[in-house]
Amino acid sequence: MNNVELTSERRVLEQKIDYSKIFKILWSRWYWIAGCIIVALVLGYLYLWYTPSVYSTTGSLKFDEKRSELTDLLSGTGATFSRNNKLQSEGFVIQSRDVLLNSIGRLDYKVSYLLKGKVRTTDVYPNKPFPIEIISQDSLYFHKGLFDIDQLSNSAFKLSYSIGDKLIEQTYHFGQTISAPGLSFKVKGTSGNNQGNYCFKFNTKEDFLGRASTIATKEAAKSANVMQLSINDKNPSFAIDLLNAIMKEYVDYDVRQRGASASQTIDFIERQLTFLYNKVQESGGALEQYKRKNRMIDLGTNTELSISKYTEQESQKQTLKLEELAIDQLEQQIQNNKDRVSLNFNLEGSVGGLLSGLIVNLNGLIVERDKKLAQFNEGAVPVLQLDKQIAEIKQAIINNIRLLRERNQKTQRYIESQIAATQQTLNNIPSAERDFAKLQSEFNINQKVFSYLSEKRLEAQITRAAVVPGANIVDEANQASIISPIPNKVYTNALLLGLITGIALIYFVRVLNPYIYDKETVMSLTSIPIIGVIRKFPGFIDQDNRQALSLQQPKSVFAESVRSVRTNLSFLASEKNSKIVCITSEVAGEGKSFVSVNLASTLALIEKKVILIGADLRRSKLHRTFSVDNKKGLSTFLSNQSDLESMIHKTSLDSLDFIPSGPVPPNPSELLHSTRMKDLLNELSKIYDYVLVDTAPVGLVSDSIPLIRNSDINLFVIRSGSSKFNSATIPDKLSNEYNLNNVVIILNAFGDDMLHGNYYSTSYIGQYAQYYYSDYSGYTGSGYYTDEVKSRWKFWEKG
Repeated sequence: MNNVELTSERRVLEQKIDYSKIFKILWSRWYWIAGCIIVALVLGYLYLWYTPSVYSTTGSLKFDEKRSELTDLLSGTGATFSRNNKLQSEGFVIQSRDVLLNSIGRLDYKVSYLLKGKVRTTDVYPNKPFPIEIISQDSLYFHKGLFDIDQLSNSAFKLSYSIGDKLIEQTYHFGQTISAPGLSFKVKGTSGNNQGNYCFKFNTKEDFLGRASTIATKEAAKSANVMQLSINDKNPSFAIDLLNAIMKEYVDYDVRQRGASASQTIDFIERQLTFLYNKVQESGGALEQYKRKNRMIDLGTNTELSISKYTEQESQKQTLKLEELAIDQLEQQIQNNKDRVSLNFNLEGSVGGLLSGLIVNLNGLIVERDKKLAQFNEGAVPVLQLDKQIAEIKQAIINNIRLLRERNQKTQRYIESQIAATQQTLNNIPSAERDFAKLQSEFNINQKVFSYLSEKRLEAQITRAAVVPGANIVDEANQASIISPIPNKVYTNALLLGLITGIALIYFVRVLNPYIYDKETVMSLTSIPIIGVIRKFPGFIDQDNRQALSLQQPKSVFAESVRSVRTNLSFLASEKNSKIVCITSEVAGEGKSFVSVNLASTLALIEKKVILIGADLRRSKLHRTFSVDNKKGLSTFLSNQSDLESMIHKTSLDSLDFIPSGPVPPNPSELLHSTRMKDLLNELSKIYDYVLVDTAPVGLVSDSIPLIRNSDINLFVIRSGSSKFNSATIPDKLSNEYNLNNVVIILNAFGDDMLHGNYYSTSYIGQYAQYYYSDYSGYTGSGYYTDEVKSRWKFWEKG
């Protein structure tokens, strides 16, 4: 084989992701992932056990789509009142405080019964294990804490509750009046055999407002006038009853709102009728008294015609004044607040529906503004835009009211002119008949106005009775389903969380790892070639490195990996008959002495004459490996205290000799820098085929530098799982600083653990020195090696 020359030229490295390695990395710690999944599933089980279920129930409302096309035409804001906006506006009304509180009032809310468990307390609504009759209850100040009840017998029970730090316990009989702060009540009896620890508490409507506010509304389908309502609660029965109560209350609320105009009209007329009734009685009595006093029964034809005409004109005048009063009230309502507005009396017909349409638009914008305030502040752009539209419509309503008032006043002036002419005719009648006519006309006017108002009241009452709700319940809530927590979903999420956590754990362990584990990492950090990967020693290594497994088990994987290094070593500096090989590392504990012993042994097995020198003059232990005395050695030779023959020791192998380091000298670096050391190496190279020099770590002391510079081959040992990333850069530094081209790397103690292995495959581009070697992974059981086969289930055994 041709000699392979080393080069310091930087190699071009090519790295590609190897997905099979990624899988192997994950599989190397499959039990981490399995453990994380098991923990996550256990946490999911505990979460399901401790977390109360949340139920959801749904119902639906259908809205009447009847609308005035004139409204959109007059206001120019038809887009605001689209079907979707109507549903959103009514959804806000449904979620309003008044509707929710009235809905709670439809339920049996005053007493809540709870069952105490080991983990949590559960609401048992609608069950009443101990029916309670409230005798009196302060509306605000009453005891809102829990009352614990313990049934002692069929007729007696013990009641306990706390007021501050004071615990009150007392025995009562069923039906006995019990007094508590702000409360007086009776426990009427039991509803059956109540097993468990029960308690109860007294409530107000506001206590349930939080549970009712979870109601949600949405459009049941696109472009549909059906709203779907849903509510969530931990008690399914309560959720169903509460949602049905909210829908019913909203329908009734809508009826009340739609009948508000008629109700206001009725109230207005009732006040006027009360006043007119007294006027009719008074004028009728005066007329009757005048008839008896003056014995007048009938009037003349001309007089009757004049009185009839006068009565009609006065009735019209009174009606116009009532209309003017209603106009003033409407104007005041528009100017003073932003609440919904309703028309009084019969003003709609007076303006042909224009004013009514504007008021409908105004009410819609007010509702829309209230809805926006739930999402935005007063100064937000959407709210300001609605304020502008409300102001514009209000101004339009005020203008219409002004025109309506002007027309009313013109009509009044005309009627008054007609009344003046009629009064002139009546003045020509004789005095007695004229006074009688005056009393008669006053009575007729009051009676006619009274009849007119009575008709209007009846019309308003009919209108109010004919009001139908703008929404109808399509589907009532009748069942509830669990929405949280859902066991399948919880366990699925736990499984995914465990899987992700396990993978993340592997990732973070790899990220936090500061050590080199495989050859790909070394190749990515340095341009110095690797000439071999020595496998991890499969057994125990004592502190003296006495195990030379390459001799004991020549067919082991470890022995074969050492032979691979020996083979590649033979092609380095092949032009020399004798080779000086310096073996070093960054720090102690990386296995340079162990590599030196085993490499020397394998070289001796192929009948190469080898000598191993313990050149670590500070803390060498090689003499213990060969069980020789360390009183004489390299340090004594370099200090002229002994000769060469006295420090060379024979070993059990005929071809292998050994020179110990000798006693620790005070100046080890100076001795190794001496000419005597260089002469020793030259003399030994004439006798031996390989001179192996086990030196001190270059990362700690500078003792090895002269030996490295005078060696034919420099082996830098990197230990898998022990050497840090920085150690892979030292061979480059040595090569560049001392202009060496004979530095190579040995990866020592490589194992099968893939956890910290690289997930990419590495190769060089171009023509560079290449060395064949294998890490011997995956060859167990091939029949070529005698290593013990481990059980695949004993995953804790690492080799």
